[in-house]
Amino acid sequence: MKTLLEAMEKRSMSSADEVRAFPKGKLEIIHAGGITFGRATLEPGWKWSECLKPFVKTENCEAQHTQYHVWGRLMVRMDDGTEQLFGPGDVAVIPPGHDSWVVGNEPVIVIDVTGMTYFADLLE
Repeated sequence: MKTLLEAMEKRSMSSADEVRAFPKGKLEIIHAGGITFGRATLEPGWKWSECLKPFVKTENCEAQHTQYHVWGRLMVRMDDGTEQLFGPGDVAVIPPGHDSWVVGNEPVIVIDVTGMTYFADLLE
C-alpha cells in the first residue's frame, strides 16, 4: 500500500533538528516527510576507524549509507578489501562493514538518506 504525504514540507539544513560533533567532523540531521536526512562534514584527516570507532565500539562502520557527495573526496574500503573513491556529484550506496577517510586537503560534505539515523544513534 502506498503512503501519501498530506502536505508539502520545506526544511533547511541551516536549522537542523540535531547537530552531533565528533573528532574532525559533524553531523546535521533533519527529519522531513518520514525521511531522516543527514549532512556530514568531515575535515581533512578524518578517518572512521580513528575518529568514530572509539565512540561506537564496533570494528567498522555498521551503517548502510545512500549518499550524494557534494564536496571533497572520500575513500571507502569494504571489509573484503574492495575500495572506491567518491567525489562531488557521485551517488554512493555503501553496505555495512566498511571504513572510510577523507582524501586530500578539502573537507568532505555528503548528504545521506539511509544511514544517518543509525549513525547518529551510535554517537549518543
